Amino acid sequence: MFTARLLAGALAALMLTQTVVPAVAHAKLLSAVPKADGMAMPMPASLRLNFSEVPELAFSRVSVTGPDNQPVAAGKPGAAADDPNALVVPLPANLPEGTYTVEWTAVTDDGHKTSGSYTFEAMQ
Repeated sequence: MFTARLLAGALAALMLTQTVVPAVAHAKLLSAVPKADGMAMPMPASLRLNFSEVPELAFSRVSVTGPDNQPVAAGKPGAAADDPNALVVPLPANLPEGTYTVEWTAVTDDGHKTSGSYTFEAMQ
């Protein structure tokens, strides 16, 4: 009898430690064009960020700062026509050579927010 109670208590304790915890996921930046720490030659007409989840356009933001620390593009990105997980930001033509900084914030439909930044070099 004592052994059965001991076993039941041990099983109850084990079950408490094995409780399923819901996953907390955040969108991860999988790839970018221009690439992080890469070289853009020539500069593309748009910046593209590919995420592991679908970002909500209304709440996601992308900014690109040029070599003179002036904004090149900022605000709400658009959706890529071929991939719902990608954000696209048009870039002006004839941008100067130098180092550009990309800062992004992506919010997914479950409300999780993630952000990051990277740089790339532009060459003519």
